[in-house]
This record gives sequence, structure tokens and C-alpha cells, in this order.
Amino acid sequence: MARGWQSPHPVRRTIPCAMDSCTPRTSDRPVSIALPVLPSASASQRTSFGSRRGWVRAAVLAGVWLFMIGHLVQWLALGTTLAPIEPSESMQTVKDGIITVGAIFFGVALLSTALLGRWFCGWGCHWVAIQDATAWALARVGIRPKPFRSRLLVWLPLCLALYMFVWPLFYRFAVAPWIQPDLRWPGFTTQVMTQDFWATFPGLAMGIPFVFVSGILVVWLLGSKGYCTYGCPYGGFFAPVDELAPMRIVVDHDRCHSCGVCTAVCTSNVRVHEEIKDFGMVVDAGCMKCMDCVSSCPNEALSFGIGKPAVLIDRTASRSAASAERRWDLSWTEEIVFALLGVLTLFAVRGIYIGVPLLFASGIAACTVFVSWKAWRILRDPSVSFHGMRLRLKGKLGPSGITWLAAAALLLASVSYVGLLNGITWLADRADARVTLPAEYIFSTDAQAPEASMQQSAERALQLYALVAAAPEGWSIIPAGWRQVDLRRAYLSAAIRDMPTAERLVRGSWKRDGADEATAAVIGRIIRSFVSRTPDAIAWYDEALDAHPEWQRLREEQITWLDQEGEYARVIQSARQGLAARPNDLLAMRRLSLALVERGTMPLEIDEGVDLIRQTISMVPNNGFAHAALARGLMRQQHFDEAMAEFARALELEPNSDVIRSMFEEAQAQRGSAGSGG
Repeated sequence: MARGWQSPHPVRRTIPCAMDSCTPRTSDRPVSIALPVLPSASASQRTSFGSRRGWVRAAVLAGVWLFMIGHLVQWLALGTTLAPIEPSESMQTVKDGIITVGAIFFGVALLSTALLGRWFCGWGCHWVAIQDATAWALARVGIRPKPFRSRLLVWLPLCLALYMFVWPLFYRFAVAPWIQPDLRWPGFTTQVMTQDFWATFPGLAMGIPFVFVSGILVVWLLGSKGYCTYGCPYGGFFAPVDELAPMRIVVDHDRCHSCGVCTAVCTSNVRVHEEIKDFGMVVDAGCMKCMDCVSSCPNEALSFGIGKPAVLIDRTASRSAASAERRWDLSWTEEIVFALLGVLTLFAVRGIYIGVPLLFASGIAACTVFVSWKAWRILRDPSVSFHGMRLRLKGKLGPSGITWLAAAALLLASVSYVGLLNGITWLADRADARVTLPAEYIFSTDAQAPEASMQQSAERALQLYALVAAAPEGWSIIPAGWRQVDLRRAYLSAAIRDMPTAERLVRGSWKRDGADEATAAVIGRIIRSFVSRTPDAIAWYDEALDAHPEWQRLREEQITWLDQEGEYARVIQSARQGLAARPNDLLAMRRLSLALVERGTMPLEIDEGVDLIRQTISMVPNNGFAHAALARGLMRQQHFDEAMAEFARALELEPNSDVIRSMFEEAQAQRGSAGSGG
């Protein structure tokens, strides 16, 4: 049925007389003009503004998360597992030559991108899963975030990628020979399995804000896949490598009606309809091969097929035309100012005091740029909106605008405050680095005051650390750095022989921040530095380890000190407690076996130690030092021939070990002496 359209302006029309011979007359009254309405399309022809393949990709991404959870559960259950399949692990490869599972995975992903394009980003990235889930949830409540378009901020991921994966190599081979000549390339090693799966991941206190900012908030502010565009360092490599890929989204021009549905459904913010018109394919490196455009095209004009690599396509003319039509969100002045703000924010939060992970810091920087830019526009423009909220209308601020300005001011103040703490800590750390006395000497009973220049550096570092200490003594209201600052202050105080202050600082941290293994170790070292307080040191270690028997490093330190003090019975007792706390732990088994073999006074203790060493060898074969330890135990059992065979096996496994060779020669001398005596 036709619908009428009411013209806003009077329409002069001719009204005929009933008689054909009448003279026509005109009328100025508004009239309704009937417009035709297109017939309803059939179900098969109806345009869909949602991907019909989206649920398939959602299931795949959910499978990625299930695999990750299963990986974690396996580690918790078995204690050892495959090392994290995380591209950031590649930093160990470029820094220290350790070929990790993450490095292998990242390399395979880059090679596949060079052939197929950024399919891994769209179908295999757990972070894309979080962002797409956020975009889906926002769409359910009627919010479809508009993509933020910046010319300069988009280069941040590439800069981060170069910093993470290229700078370490450049420093080692181009810079270090001039300023750090002792830094040598260690050669390549492999690390496939791990017993500490979570070592390189943040804890919950950092992980939850990380997910919220870099996975959820960034989508609400910057648009779908906003973190991929402005914060992901891996995307900084995937995007340029995508330029080489011959597999692309291509178009059949005979079928394409330029309806724009492809652009409307794209969750990667690619202007698909423009690119297929100009180039016959999608050349934007932001395309993640999600296939939403392919599955949503009402005419089946799009497909995934072979095309020309984007790097070989001349896009100058088309890009200039598109730039004239496309509206960038920032002027060039704003681009420069807010890019600088982004860099400063990244350095402010990526510091020593707080220690925000780089991937989290990039998300904070991107969000800070957008929030600040929008606040600037609220102050500058007469009318500003955001997701339907009228921040400012015809020069008048609304409640939403006032809230936004207040939030932006608080955000910038917080970033500046954190940057100040990190900056002061960096200066303190520089002065601290000039105090080169080892902790073993500082906390020894015969330590002396340092030389004058080192004393000055220690005092300067103490002054700066005091500024970032916990309030009210210092300026910090952020608990994350309190403990570490107090530990450094304690070390420096001990270095200048102010032991009472050192002990006061660490005991205050213990009381304020809770029990901590590193703090317990420093307290023990301070007490041990006084010969007269040896009983107090023994009592402190016993008290701390009774409360926390799982603290393995503290137990190792206690056992080493007790062994130096000749407290061999206490050495064996502590090693037994350590194994009882961690009955399946290989290191705890090795520690007790060595204590029994080296310090045991009864045959049953030595026999027990030998049996434990044999058990560790069955768990980890081909360990030369374990065979050497077994040989020493057999020597104490006077099983000389068997001991010599174990030493031979140890030297076969570790032919360059001077320690094992020295033990072997000592055993040969002992065997000869025993033979002579017999």
C-alpha cells in the first residue's frame, strides 16, 4: 500500500474544472504525493546486516579459550607442561637465544600471514575473542562503537613490535660492542617444557584490569578491534606481512551492486565497498579474514581467493581520493599533540615502580588518547556526542559532558602521578645501580663501609626512594611498589652500615604488606650479619618456614647458611621439612639427598640419600651432576667400583665440568688411600 509524503513546502498544482473547457486554476495548499513502495524481498533475497558465519568463528575462538584453560589445568595437575604458546615468549629468543614454543608459534603465524593474510588474528587470537564478545554485547544494548580513525596512533603497534623483537638484537650486535663489550651472544638453546607455567604472566591484580582496559574499554572507546588497531604489538608485524599475501577477499564485479553491506558488517573497520571498487579486492592490512563480508553479501559477489599482493598495487590515486572523502577524526595538529600524549602515557605507566606489562600499557595509552581528545572536543566544539550521549549541545554542557571532563581530568592526573612515581624511581634506580656491592658481602659479618663515591650514590638513592615510599613517609598511595622500595632501601642502608634502619624498614614492610619470601630472606640476612644474633637467625628461619613450608628459595638460603655454620643436623631436618611440604618436587628431593649423602652421620642416612638420588635419576635421566652425587654417596658406602663407574658416566654426560672432574680425582685419591690402608 502506498504511503503519502507530506511536502514541507507549498506545491503549486493545477486543478482541472469539471468541464474540459474550463480554464485551469492553481492552489497553494500543501498536498500529499503518493510515492511507490518497493515490493518486499523474499527471504533468500533479503539483505542481512549480520554475518551468517559469525557463530562458526565464535565457536572457533571459544575453542581457543578452552584449549588455553585445558593447558592451565594440565599444568596445575601434573606440575609440568608445554611452555606458554604466547608470541611474547619470542623476546627470550631475540634477547637470550632461547627458542621457545611461543617463538615457534609466532614464526609459523607470520609465515601463514604472508600466504593467507591475517587469518590468525581473526580466527585464532584469544584477545580478538574478548573484543568481539564485547562488541557483540554492546550491540545487544544498541551500541555500535564508531571506529576511531587516527593517522599517527595507528603506527604505535609497529613501534612496539620493533621495540620488543628488533631492538634487543640491534642493541646486542650494534650498540653493545661499543658500550658493553662483555655482552656476548649466548648461542641458541631450546625451552619446550616448563614447571612454572605462570612465570611470565601477570597475577589477578594486574590481569583483571588488563582485560577490562585492553579488551573491553578499548572497544567501547575506539571501536571494534580497537586494541588490534592501536595497541597490539603482534599486529604491528602481522599488518605489514599481510601486504605480501596473495590470498585476499576478491569481488566478482558482475554480481556486485555496491550496496555497502560488506562495509556495514565488517568488524575490522575496513571500508570494503571502496576497496573492491578501486582494486577488485580488499587490500587494507586491517582485514582479518573474518569472512563476515563474504557471508553477508546478498549477491554472493565476494569470496576468499587468489589476488595480487597488496604491496604490488599502486594505491596512490585511490588513496588520495578516499582521503578526500573519508573524514579523519583528528586534524594534523591534534594528531601530533595526541600522539605525543600517547607516547608520554606509555612511558608514564610502563615504569619501574608500577611495572605495568607492555601490552597493558599500550591499551592504557590508546584509551587515554581518546578520552583526552574527546574532552578537548567538548571544550572546543559547540556540539559533541558519544554513543548517543549529548556531551555538549549548542554550547551547553550536559551532565554527561561534565562527567566526561571530570573523568578525563582524573585520568590525566592519575597518569601524571604514576609517571612522577616511575620517573623518581628510575632516577633512584640509576643511583642504586652504582652501588655494586654484592648482597653476600653487605650482609656478611665482616662487611665494611663502601668507598666515598659509592656511599654518595647510596645516600642519593635513599633520598629518592624515600620520596616514593608509602605515605605518609613518602608520596606513594599505590601499594604495588611499597614492598620493593623498602627492600631496596634496606639493601642500601645495610650497604652504608646502617643496619638498625635496614631492619626497621623490612620489618615494617612485613607488618604492613604481609608475609613475603623475599622480605623474610632479607630479615634473615640482616640478623645473620651480627655474630651475636645467630640464635635469633635460627629462630627467625624456623618461624618463617614453619608458617610457610612451601618457600623453597628461603629454605635453600637457610640450609646453605646452616651448612656454613656447621649445623648439619639442622640442615638435614630442614631439608626433610622441605620435601614433606613438596613431596613430588625434584629440587626438594635433590636437596635432601645431597644433605643426607654429604652430611649424614649414620649409615641409614647415607643409604636413604643414595636411594633418593637414584629416584631423581629415574625422573630426569642423563643428568651428569646427579650421577656425580650418586658416586659420592657410593664412596661413603665404600662401594668404590660402582662409584668409579658413576663418575665415568657423569664425565661422559658433562665432559667439560671441572667440578665433576675434581670430585672424580678426589675419589680416586680416597680409593687409593683406602686400598693402601687395607
